[in-house]
Amino acid sequence: MSTQSTGSASAPGSTGGGAERPGSINAVPVRHPGRWLAVVVILVLAAKGIQILVTNPAFDWNFIGQAMVQSPVIHGLVAGTIVATFGAMAIGVALGVLLAVMRLSENKVLSYAAWFYIWFFRGVPRYVLLALMGALGVVFPPSRGGLGVGIPFGPELMKLFGLHGGLQVFSLDANHLLGGILGGILGLGLSEAAYMAEIARAGILSVDPGQQEAAYAIGMSRGKAMWRVVLPQAMRVIVPPTGNETIGMFKDTTLMTALPVTVELFYQLNNIGLNTFKSFDTDVAAILWYLVICSVMMFGQMHLERYFGRGFGSKEQRRKLFTFKVKALSTSDSGGHR
Repeated sequence: MSTQSTGSASAPGSTGGGAERPGSINAVPVRHPGRWLAVVVILVLAAKGIQILVTNPAFDWNFIGQAMVQSPVIHGLVAGTIVATFGAMAIGVALGVLLAVMRLSENKVLSYAAWFYIWFFRGVPRYVLLALMGALGVVFPPSRGGLGVGIPFGPELMKLFGLHGGLQVFSLDANHLLGGILGGILGLGLSEAAYMAEIARAGILSVDPGQQEAAYAIGMSRGKAMWRVVLPQAMRVIVPPTGNETIGMFKDTTLMTALPVTVELFYQLNNIGLNTFKSFDTDVAAILWYLVICSVMMFGQMHLERYFGRGFGSKEQRRKLFTFKVKALSTSDSGGHR
């Protein structure tokens, strides 16, 4: 607590020609009128907001509650929004870590390839990217074999030897594959990987290089040192922004309407609002669902941060440091009065 002194120091224990001992200090708390004024303003605004929510007839809470638990809405929340969020983040995190390692590689081809990927997907808006994913059937039409999976340049190699065929293991219908929820997860995951690559790169660079050198000294390979030594320490820096990205991804699933994906929370609630002419109430219902799920995610993020941050500025560490400082000051004071 900040204090200020209002009394002058006296010297009750002073001795004739020796050093004077400091007198008692009459300390009073520092006043904070601006802080209390801000508290009053916030309380008044909060009370006014609650009054509007409770008394304004525009909020049909019975209808909002019924809309939130409709079967298509619950199905869209679980099968569309939540699955798409964690599916896209799984792709984004795995690919982002790989891109970060490539970006830090001494091999220029790997480094520049990762840079190009990050540049492209950070530059393209997600809504535009998802719209493009839904239209990729034009590039791989079923009339030309669809999206083939096999040996690259297979048809060209077969023609070179005077043979027919494409050396394809199997082919997929791009319209069916990329035009639904799978296309949405893939598009959002590829976009997220560009952002996660920068987050993971920052986390890796935050680890002292001596840690990696020590791992090499005890015989660890480069990959094992990265996996067992560097990444666990980098997670302390990676987890907080990754939590933010997960919450952002949960909200960005509404962009899947560009494909279009109808199995999604906001699409289903918006559809109910259009059919009942109560779009405002269904928008409020969507906001409530997003707030509930984001609250759960923030709770999980808090525990993850606590797990990966153990040993770095933890409460126990701060308590020990405080105790050590108090003991040091006590020893110093008692030594000075002798």
